[in-house]
Amino acid sequence: MDMAINDNGLEVLTFGLEDEIFALEASCVREILDVTTITTVPGAQPFVSGLLNVRGRVTPLADLKLKFGMEPRPPTVDSRLVVIEVPIEGEPLSVAIRADKVFEVTSLPAASLEAAPAIGMRWRPDYIRCIGKRAADAIVVLDIERVFSTDPNEDNAGGRRAHDRGPRQPVPAAQQEN
Repeated sequence: MDMAINDNGLEVLTFGLEDEIFALEASCVREILDVTTITTVPGAQPFVSGLLNVRGRVTPLADLKLKFGMEPRPPTVDSRLVVIEVPIEGEPLSVAIRADKVFEVTSLPAASLEAAPAIGMRWRPDYIRCIGKRAADAIVVLDIERVFSTDPNEDNAGGRRAHDRGPRQPVPAAQQEN
């Protein structure tokens, strides 16, 4: 597995969607922007239905709320666009994702990370890399590559088709390859 968890834990950017706290590995984050003009693409999938100009480059905009079955809402004063780089079909692609609020870049200690439970999860378990615990909060660390997967076994809305790949399990630092 390609988990970048070591003895020091995992460095992540935390952000909010509705009342949930999510995280992305900080190394994939390129920049955080205020909400700006978005060009709608007619006929595009609802999950990635817009484009924006990021420093002269056309960048697709993804709404994770739609991917996760949440209700879309208009942006607020706290809303941000997080520009990330994610491998799509083996090539790095810059994509912006909507966040209701961006909290911080933080380190989640390895001891605080657990595999997602097999039952009781609101989201597809293969979209979840692990769950981080901090104080009373549970932080859902996304497997952003799988969220943006173009797997032929998935339908256009991101649902499962032929099989369930199952959740990814955190790998203890001692078992990881360097």
